[in-house]
Amino acid sequence: MKKAIYQLTATLCFFTRLPFWRLVQVPKEYYKRVVPYWPFAGWVTGSLMALTCIATSCFPIHISVILALAVRCLATGALHEDGYADFCDGFGGGYNRQKILSIMKDSHIGTYGVLGLILYFALQISTMSHVLGSVNNRLTLFLLIVVADSTCKFISSTIVHVLPYARTEETSKNKLVYATSTIGEIVTGLITAALPIALIGICFPDSGWLYPIGIAVLAASISAALLFYYMKKKIQGYTGDCCGATFIITEAVFYLALLSDLSNLPLFSR
Repeated sequence: MKKAIYQLTATLCFFTRLPFWRLVQVPKEYYKRVVPYWPFAGWVTGSLMALTCIATSCFPIHISVILALAVRCLATGALHEDGYADFCDGFGGGYNRQKILSIMKDSHIGTYGVLGLILYFALQISTMSHVLGSVNNRLTLFLLIVVADSTCKFISSTIVHVLPYARTEETSKNKLVYATSTIGEIVTGLITAALPIALIGICFPDSGWLYPIGIAVLAASISAALLFYYMKKKIQGYTGDCCGATFIITEAVFYLALLSDLSNLPLFSR
C-alpha cells in the first residue's frame, strides 16, 4: 500500500505542478517508475480541463476549449508542450543522432518548435471544439475529455517497453532513466485508461460514442507506433521530450479521428 502511494504521488508530482509533494515525501527511486501511472495523471489533468469547459459553458465552445488547454498547461507547467517543441526542433533541424539529441537538450525554442506548437494548438482547438460541441450532456463531456487525456497517456507510456533510452542517466534532463514497467504496472495503466471508456458505455449505452472512441484509440495507437519507428530510426531510442511529443501528437490524432467519425452518432446526425 505504501509503495502504491509513493508511486502515485511521484507520478502526480512529476507530471503536474500541483502541490502533491506536500502530502508525501517520496524517495527518488520512485520517480523512475512514474511512466506506467501516467494515465492516472490524465484523470487529474483531464478532469481539470473538463471542469473548465463546464464552468465556462456560457462562452462559445472554442473559448472554453482554449481556457481548458490553458488550465492544463498551467497544471503541468506545459511539460508535454515543451517536450513536443523540443522534439520538433530536434527532429526538424537535426541531420544525425548526435545533432538531434543536442538540439533537444537545448532549452531555447527554434523555428520548428514554434511552428509545431502553432499548428498543434490550431488543430486541437478546432477539433476539440467540434467534438465537444456535439456533446449533449455534461457528464459525457467530462468523461470524453478524461478518456482522451488518460488513454493517450497510456498509449504514450508504452514507449518505455518498445524503445531503449537514448541518453545516459547523467546526460538526461531530469537525471533519471525510466524503469521498464512490470506486468502489474502495465495492467494498472491499462485499467486506469479503460475505466472512463467503460463508464461511458455503462452510463450511456445507446449514445453511440463507443464506436467512434474505439476508432480514435486505434488511430492514436497507430500514430504512436509510427512515431516509435521514426524515433528508433533517427536516434535509436527515446528521450523525455519524445514522451511528451508522443502524448501531444496522439491526443491530436485522437480528437481528429473522433471528429471524422461523428457522423455515425445519432445525436450528431439529427
